[in-house]
Amino acid sequence: MKTDTTETLKDRWEALLATKPKLRIRDAAAELGVSEAELLATRCGNDVVRLAADWTQLIKDLPMLGRVMCLTRNEHAVHERYGEFLQVDFFHGMGQVVGPDIDLRLFLNNWQHGFAVTDITEEGERQSFQFFDAAGMAVHKIYLQKQSNYASYGLILNKYRSTDQGTEVSVKPAPKPRPEMPDAEIDVEGFGQAWRELKDTHAFYLILQKYRVSRLQALRLAPEGFSRQVKISSTKQLLESAAQSGLPIMVFIGNRGCIQIHTGPVKNIKMFGAEWLNVLDEDFNMHLRDTAITAAWIVRKPTVDGIVTSLEIYDAEGNNVVTFFGKRKPGSPEDPAWIALTDSLPGEVAS
Repeated sequence: MKTDTTETLKDRWEALLATKPKLRIRDAAAELGVSEAELLATRCGNDVVRLAADWTQLIKDLPMLGRVMCLTRNEHAVHERYGEFLQVDFFHGMGQVVGPDIDLRLFLNNWQHGFAVTDITEEGERQSFQFFDAAGMAVHKIYLQKQSNYASYGLILNKYRSTDQGTEVSVKPAPKPRPEMPDAEIDVEGFGQAWRELKDTHAFYLILQKYRVSRLQALRLAPEGFSRQVKISSTKQLLESAAQSGLPIMVFIGNRGCIQIHTGPVKNIKMFGAEWLNVLDEDFNMHLRDTAITAAWIVRKPTVDGIVTSLEIYDAEGNNVVTFFGKRKPGSPEDPAWIALTDSLPGEVAS
């Protein structure tokens, strides 16, 4: 719960930046004990404009921007993809943006606050649209590039400008995950049968809900042959192998409001110190806090097109941080090269 007045919070942020001028706003908010949205709102009336909209309508206008950079992150991973908004569709409170570059799944019931932001960088001014959930955590950000249509950015900003440009936002704690049921109380046989009878990977979530099974618990209780725990170093090994062979892959990183997907090759794999594993390509960047990874699993799900295999990465709280698939079109089986790569990842030895 915030106890500062807005003026005090703004002053504290400025004092913090005086000692740490390169501190990112997300990290500054954590140090100050507030949300990122609360901190950003202190700049309303200056270089930040609060937006008020039916977010579906605003998102439908985003193709006008041309080439942009979309950023979606969670606590331990950042996904940055360059390209254009192309096909935008909404159904039952959910949305999707589908294209060869920008590929998003949107859960708009978790979009609460929106802002148009101007930041001053070493390269000059940088404009963006930024969206946050009810807890003030970022769900998605869209940054303009040199090739973007800045006139359209201004049109969208003015179209959805809120009449309220106050410097405070109301936030509430993020919902806590449902407690995990003991394994002994799970209908393991029924759950396993439902897994074996899957026809679509998207139905897996419904099975988890029906049998009240958490993601990691599901992998422990999976039917024989459908999950395999591998070493947490598997992420780096998979990325380096895919880069060396040119094998196209899919990289999913998301949060409660958005899942962002890269489909294609990865080339430039770099470690920054011991903490961050990165993909640094022209149109796709990934930053993964490698030290936060505590579990990695190969997961196999039946579909009408055959088995679909993924590498799923988890943190200590059981949150999915990133998931990797082989590139595959609906109606086609998995690439044998992807199957061979996942089969080659070393298993985790139980302690």
